[in-house]
Amino acid sequence: MGSMQGRIRAWLPSWRLPLRALAIALVVVIVRLVLDLASLERISLSPLVVTLITANVFVLSFILNGVLSDYKESEKLPGDLATGMESIAEDCLLLWRHKQAQPARDCLQYMLDLTIALKGWFCKKERTQSLMDKVYGLGDFFMAFEPFTQANFIVRLKQEQNAISRIVTRIHTVRETEFVSSGHTMAKAVTAFVLIALLTVKVDPWYESVFLVGVIAWFLSYLIMLISDLDNPFDYDEEGRPRGQEISLKPLDDVERRIAQKLEFVNSASVTASESR
Repeated sequence: MGSMQGRIRAWLPSWRLPLRALAIALVVVIVRLVLDLASLERISLSPLVVTLITANVFVLSFILNGVLSDYKESEKLPGDLATGMESIAEDCLLLWRHKQAQPARDCLQYMLDLTIALKGWFCKKERTQSLMDKVYGLGDFFMAFEPFTQANFIVRLKQEQNAISRIVTRIHTVRETEFVSSGHTMAKAVTAFVLIALLTVKVDPWYESVFLVGVIAWFLSYLIMLISDLDNPFDYDEEGRPRGQEISLKPLDDVERRIAQKLEFVNSASVTASESR
């Protein structure tokens, strides 16, 4: 039963946009059918109408191509973020195992809390500035590592910290910036004009007009909504579930689990060492 529910939850985001576009197309079809029955068509099917539809599809394709390029770049960001987090956690574990450094153990706990905060930030439970302050807070632990390790070890940790802050800034920019906002507005306006033209253009017989208008309305509506959805690939609900075609956060879930295992190992080893004394 749980497996079936999981499949349904995974299926719904993929079909959300096509179903919404279908609902819009059905409304357009009903209005078109009413206008056909009332003989209220006023626009003749001329080459200008075809040109208008072609121009609209061209604009939508141009915007979609730009959004897809940003989406493909954004696909790498959660994985790069998880890699940087785990790299710091692994170095903390090594420092504790070989030097028994208490700051390394504390930093490992801090990394687990930071990963949880990072996932909350994706769900908009954490503000960007607060998250950045926590990322820069790693510097205090790195300074505490100086008596236990060499300088180049700390330099490498600082590089990972800077990479994490750079990725967070990039994700924040992607979430807050709309790709060619004026192009989006123009595409929506032209699509609305095309749909109005399709509702009043003369096409015989009536069933052909209803079918063709419905298909074109569904196609254009789906493209508009797909562009809006892909423009923000990090739009999750409060539970971290994708609202549409969002990028998977599974790398962060995996790194949280692995950091928790490292911390559990350190804590259990510390308890065993204290009992042996």
